[in-house]
Order: sequence, then C-alpha cells, then structure tokens
Amino acid sequence: MSGISDFDSLRREMAENAERPEGPARNAHAEQLLAEAEKLGIPLAVIEALGHQLKVYNYSSEKDKMFVPFARLLRMWDERPEDFDEYEVHSLHWVFKWMSSGMLDQPHVPLASIEKWLGEMEHRYRLAGHSERAVRGAEFSVAAHLGDIPRAERAYAAWLAADRDSMADCQACELHEQGWWQVQRGHDAEALELWAPVLEGRYTCAHEPHAVLASSLVPLLRLGRTDEARAHHLRGFRLVRGMESMRGAYADHVEFCALTGNEARGLELLAERPAYFTDSGQPRSRLDFLSVVTLLMERLDAVGLGERQVPGPAGRTWTARELAAHARAETLALAARFDERNFTSGVSERARARMAQPPLVERLPLGVRTARQVSAPAAPAPAPVTAEAPDLPALLAEARRMSDTLRPNAMDAWAAVSRAAADVDLDARDRAEIADHEAMDRGPEGAALFERAAELYAEAGDPGEALAARTRAAYVRALEGRVDEALAAVEEPYDQVLALYAEDATGVRQTASVLMGRARIVMRRVLDADGTAGEAVLAAAEAAVRELLALVGGYTGDDVRIASRGAEAQAMLAELAVRRGDLETAVELFGRATAAFVEAGLPWFAVEYEARLAGLAHHLGDISGAERALRAALEHGGAHLEAVGRAQLHLQLGEVLGGRGLSVEAAEHALEAAHWADEAGESRTLGAWARQQLGGFLLRQGRFAEAAEVLESALPDLSAETHGDGAVVQTQWWLGDCLSELGEHRAAAERRLQAAEIARHWPEQHDHATLAHLAAESLGAAGQSADADRAYARAGELWRSLGNVHGLVRSLRARAWLALRTEEGAGAARESMTEAVRECEAALGAAGTDEEARQRLVAELGHTHRQFGDLLARSAAEDADDDSIRAALEDALAQVTEAVAVFASLGDDALDSRTGAELAAGWLEADLGRPARATAHARAVLAAYDGAGDEDETAQERRSEAEQMLQVVEEQGAG
Repeated sequence: MSGISDFDSLRREMAENAERPEGPARNAHAEQLLAEAEKLGIPLAVIEALGHQLKVYNYSSEKDKMFVPFARLLRMWDERPEDFDEYEVHSLHWVFKWMSSGMLDQPHVPLASIEKWLGEMEHRYRLAGHSERAVRGAEFSVAAHLGDIPRAERAYAAWLAADRDSMADCQACELHEQGWWQVQRGHDAEALELWAPVLEGRYTCAHEPHAVLASSLVPLLRLGRTDEARAHHLRGFRLVRGMESMRGAYADHVEFCALTGNEARGLELLAERPAYFTDSGQPRSRLDFLSVVTLLMERLDAVGLGERQVPGPAGRTWTARELAAHARAETLALAARFDERNFTSGVSERARARMAQPPLVERLPLGVRTARQVSAPAAPAPAPVTAEAPDLPALLAEARRMSDTLRPNAMDAWAAVSRAAADVDLDARDRAEIADHEAMDRGPEGAALFERAAELYAEAGDPGEALAARTRAAYVRALEGRVDEALAAVEEPYDQVLALYAEDATGVRQTASVLMGRARIVMRRVLDADGTAGEAVLAAAEAAVRELLALVGGYTGDDVRIASRGAEAQAMLAELAVRRGDLETAVELFGRATAAFVEAGLPWFAVEYEARLAGLAHHLGDISGAERALRAALEHGGAHLEAVGRAQLHLQLGEVLGGRGLSVEAAEHALEAAHWADEAGESRTLGAWARQQLGGFLLRQGRFAEAAEVLESALPDLSAETHGDGAVVQTQWWLGDCLSELGEHRAAAERRLQAAEIARHWPEQHDHATLAHLAAESLGAAGQSADADRAYARAGELWRSLGNVHGLVRSLRARAWLALRTEEGAGAARESMTEAVRECEAALGAAGTDEEARQRLVAELGHTHRQFGDLLARSAAEDADDDSIRAALEDALAQVTEAVAVFASLGDDALDSRTGAELAAGWLEADLGRPARATAHARAVLAAYDGAGDEDETAQERRSEAEQMLQVVEEQGAG
C-alpha cells in the first residue's frame, strides 16, 4: 500500500484488485484502497474507490456491505455532482439496480423501504433522462419475489416494452431473468428458447452464461433432454466453481446431482465450498443453497444412507440425517423471515416444494469420477420360506426349467431350492441336482461337490449324468492348472459314456456333456500354452472338438443344452484357427458360433464370442465387421451383462466409432463405459481409460469445457504403470488444447509442459517438440513472454535435431513476434525473421528431387516473407520521425513483394496466399503515397478472382478488400 502516492497508482491498484479472486481478501483490500484514496484529497479518487468497493462487495459473499458505500456515493452526488466524471455518473445510476436486488436479498430490509427505493430509482432515472426499462425490470423482480403475479406480469410487459438504453442490463442478464420467469410460470420449453442466444455464446457477460447454464438444468431434466442437461452441468459448474458470489447457481448444480442419481458428486460439490453453509452476507442465496442441501441429504437418507458422514458446516462432523434436519430447519427459518417481511407465505412454499422434489432421472452418467462412492445399502437377506412362499416342488420345477433352458439366473433359482430344502428329506435325484448346481456356483472349489453329485446321480439310476458330473469335477482341476491330472481323470468317464450311448443306456445330452468337458480340458492345454502350443496339441484339441461336433452337429431338436454344445464347439474351432494364424477362418467360425447361440435362443452366450470376433475383425482391418460384432454383443448381452463386461464393450465400440470419425456416438459409448466401469469398481483402471477417451471425443466436437472437466477427472487415475505414459501424455495434451480454447492459457501451458517433460524421455522426439512448441504458444498467450521465448527456443532446437524445417521456421517466426513486444524490440525481431528466411532457403537448396517437399518449403518461405513484412510494418513506431517510418514501410514492402513472387511460383495452389500478399503490398504502397502501384495490386487481385462463384468466401473477401482499396486510393487522389 505504500506505493500509492497519486491517483494513477491508486487506479492501478484498483485494477489489479479487480482481477483478484472474489472473496473477503479482495474486499478487505478494497477497503484499504478507500482509506488510501481519502488521503489523496481528490474527490474523484474517493468516488472511484467507493465504486470499486461497491463492485467487489456485489461480486462476493458480503453483498450486505454494499449499502454503506452506495449511501455515501449518493450523498456525494447530491452535494457535489460536479466531482463525478461521466463514467462515475453512469456507474452511480447503474448500481441503483444492485441496491434494489440487494434489498430483496436481505429479509431485515422492510418491504416499505424497498417500495420507497423503487420510487427513488424511478425518479432519479427520469431526471437523468434514462428509459424506464431498468426500473420496470427492478419492479418485476420485487413483484415476482413477493408472488404478486398480476403485478409481476404487468411489470414484465412494461420492462420488455421500454426502450433499451445504457442503463438496461446486458442482453444476457435480461434473457436469463426472462427465462427464469417462464420457468416459474411452468413454461420450460419457452425458457430454453429465450436462453438459447446466451447458451450459444451470442450474448455473454461476467456472470453469463454461468447463471443460465445453472438455471437450465432442471427444466432440461423435466423435458427429458438429459444429454443437454449433462453437458450444461459439466460446462456450467466449471464456470461457477471459483466464483464466490454465485452461490445460487452453485446450488442449482447440487440440486441437479440430487435429482439425477449423482449424490456422490453432490457431496463433492458441498465439500468444495464449506463457507457456503454459513456465509450470511446474502440470505436469499443461502436459503437456495440450504434448500438443496436438504434435498440431497434427505435423498441419501431415503436410500438408506442416513448415517453416512457428509460435509457440512465447520466445527463438527455430520451424518446425512443430521445435516438434513439442520439444513431443513435453517431453510424454513430463513424463509419465514422473508415471508414475515413480505406479508406472504410464498418463500416458504417455494422452499418446501424445492426440498420435496423427487428424482427426475434414476441415474444420469456424467463421465466424471467422484472420489466418494455413494452406493445403496446392502440388499436385505432373502426372506425365509413361509406358508405363503412357493413350496419346494414349485421351486424345483422352476429351477429345472431355468437350467434346461440355460437362463442366466438359473443358479439363483437353485440357491433358493437349496435354502428351502435345508430341513427336508429329498430323494437322491433332487439332492444330486442341488449338489451339482451348488458345485457350479462354487467354481474352482466345486470339485468335491461334483463328485458327490455323481454318486447321487448314480444312486438315482442315471449313470450318464453321473459321468457328466465326474467330467465337470475333472474340468475344475484343469481350471486350476492341473491339466494332465484332469485329462487322466476324464478318460474313464469318456470311455464309459461312449459305451453307454452305444447301448442306448444314456442320451445325447449326457454324452455331449462328457465330450464337451473332455474338449474343454484339452483346450485348456492349448490356452495355457499362450500361443506356443505345438501342432500335436492343436491336433488333439481339434480331434476332441470334432468328435463332439459329430455327435451334436446338425441337431434340430428343442434341447437348448445340446444346441449350445454345437455352438461352443464352433467357437473352439475358431480359437484353434487363431492359434494357427488362420484369422479369416477364425472369423467365419466365430460367426457360426454366435449365430448358433442366437438361433438357439441363447443370445447372452454369444456375447463373449462376438467380442472376440470384433477384435479379430478390427485386426484384419474390417472396421464395419468389428462395429457390427460389438453392437450385437451389447444387444445380445442386454441386462445379463456384468458391469465390467458392459464397460469393456462400450469402450471398444467407442474406439471403433471414434476411428471412423463418428465422435458424437463414440462419446456416448465412452460415457456408458465410464459409468459401468464405476459400477464395477474399476474407476481407477477401466474407468480412467473410458474417461480419457470420452474427453478426446468431446474435444473433437469442440465441447471444450465438458472435455476439460472429464479429462481433469481422469488424470489422477491415469498412471504410466497401468495405462502407459502415452495415455498420460495424450490426456495432458488434450487437456492443454481444451484449456487453450477456453482462454485458460497459463493452465494450458502447465499441462503442455507436463506432457513435454514425459515425452522428453521417449526415443522419438517429435511429440516432445510439438508439445514444447504448443507450451510456448500458451505461455505467449498468457503474457509470459520470457518463458515463451525460452520454450520456443527449446522447440526450435528439437525441430532442428529432427530435421523438421517447418517446425524450426515457425518457432523462429514466433520468437520474432514475441521480441517485438519486449525490450529487445525490432532488432531482435528482425534477426529471428532473417534466420527463418535463411533456414527456408537452405532447406530448399538441399531438397533434392522431392517435388512435394520442395513445394511445401516454397510455401513456407512465402509465408515467412509475408510475416516478415507484417512484422516490419508494425515495428514502425508511431512516435518515430517520418524518415524512420518510411524506411520501415519500404523494408516491409520488399518482404511482402518477395512473398507475392514466391507464392506466384506455386501457381493456383497458392492463389489465396498470393492475393493476400498482393493486398498487403497494395496497402503499403498506398501508405507510401504510390496510388498507381496500389491500384495495380488491387486490380491484380480482382483479375485473379474473375469468375469466382459466390460460394468461394475467400474470393469474395479478397475482391471486397481490393475494391475498398481502389476506393481509398481514389479518395486520396481526389483529396
């Protein structure tokens, strides 16, 4: 503060403070600046400092502090209006609107005072000659808050009818308020139509589209436009996250999470802003915030998570149930204060309605990962069998039906049978089937139970099924890696079942079961060899599979178990073809297998092989085939797919579609993949991959804010060990691109530098060079010229080491433009551009006979001359003497003329570049007082585009500029 010695230094300090983050620290500094202003003894300095203080209060959580500086400003205006300059007069009248809304936000301000203030505002605006548009807008806000619908409608109509003038709110803010009113009246679609220009970026301001994006969330959900709602949440939350003054909009995002099954993200949002629970400077936004806290907490309590610890007001720990009760009480107490002031019950009614909202979407995947997982409570234990429950014979019949038709949840049915039969004396057949299915459910631990089932089947008089159970026991050993032991164990059942079948003592189903078990065991030897199985092993496996096919091939009965054996056998042959390197045959055989499963009414069994088929098709370059197989897998798996399998299929399909350039649908599948990976508990592995891909697909669509949110959520889980350092670099790279597009240049530079640091250690250095170059661009855009120059220098060294002349030349040109803005000035800039020309010319001399490479280098030389000319023209200082300016323009003209000649040598391929240089040369000739030469350049451009159609935008722009040049030259001549 000791640096403030005059009005200019005060203004610099206020400008710097205005750029600081919203909050108490900025407010406190504004208060100090006012004290310093008062020491200067300049009335305007005090006026400006008061205006600055008022502004930072308004954009903070301490809005209640606005009234004091405004009252002082108004008194100064009334006493000595001549102390105010034009800007401060405008500002004083502008903040009348802030006072109006500010009073509404404070329940301690009497309604009579608010109405009196409206009259004062109207009077002063009329005296100042302003339209009544802002006054009627303020009146509308008061009436809408009070719930006085007739008055609100009248004020709304008068507001829109009045002329817009310098006191009217910006278009974006007005449209936000108008859309908000349509929502209150139940017209969601109309609101979104009004908000469209703001959402599309046609109208913006300091708080828009931030607020409109937040306000649009619930209307979009109610209209079923969930994709847009998701996008608005990701884009909008990024905008309000760091803005302390936007608690109301922040609350809208918490509400969105509570209404879409994203309670975990809602908790994260609360944890980011603990002060929002208690900041009291704007009671109305606190009421909004606490009402959605109540909504979220009561939602958690409703799904059985009332005892979960949650973020809340500082000073103690909170469970969801405790915070729900606290937030509800605080909300209703605040609402009651407003209602007491307003003489209505409207605020309380609206708060209760907001807290009571039911979820609008059961689960809306967002693509971003939440650190705290919110899951439903454990499912209750199965109810005991009672007199009202199905009896044991019914349960057995249902379980057998499901097993015979290979239903996916057959094991659950047998588990129900087992529970119901715990104290029941069953016959051997029933006990055999129960043991058999319990063994299947136990996986590797089921061998002993399979043996017990075999004994019971034999006791029940079914030797074929007993042999099948023994075969299943042998296969369990193979799964444990004991393949030789399994093969030895299966030989006896194999020989016996063939003998029984030959004597008609057992059926096809039992025989096929044994042959399938034997084939699976033999296939384990192939699979365990990990691609190194010898021909003898492959031949033995094929023989076992073909023996099974000889038994069941062509089966046309209605036993789906037998049909499934044939389908699986085809898949086994396909796997053997893969092992032999015959991928085309494998594709055909996997196709037969999947078709057979589907034909048998068992589409869920086809999924594994459709996924395998997709991988092979992709490897063979059959992208359409891969896409078909993956779509079929998702369709056939349906609700039976496990979460991790669903995630993998969606991710694969997204990658295939992305490779075809279909980034919109690819993003949809990556989003689903991220959701199901999270559901499967694979957030840090498969989920991170999915988010990384989703971010890339959103980036391709130009949805930069959404992409940035997703990529930032993926980065913490991506690691070189799990995902490879290439994935980490790509994510940082994409994120840097997003941040650059969003204007967050320092953050973009940081991401690009982090990626470059990893790529620095790679054998191939092209990515390192590119990232260094991009980081330099971001540093330059962030105003960090010295750091940018060093980064460009590093990139230039890398481009030179790679023999990439184009990259080297572009880095030199960039350094020249940077130098022009620094103390080094025009001299250093000329040196860099001169070096860029030399590098181009040297590369051309060494280009040899590669005509395409030569053409690219010639074009690069032309662009370098053109930029050199532009740089020289801009280097002419306005305060220099006429001779210096003329010399700079002559040098610039020489470079641009050279550019015209270079581009002309490339013919029609460089037509647009040549005409652009021609026009630049013409303007320079005009500035140098040579109208004839300027005219010649303009006519050359017109001739170059003679006959060009209207669809050629560049041609139309060039012709328009050439005609403008002719007009200017003619006017100069006439003058």
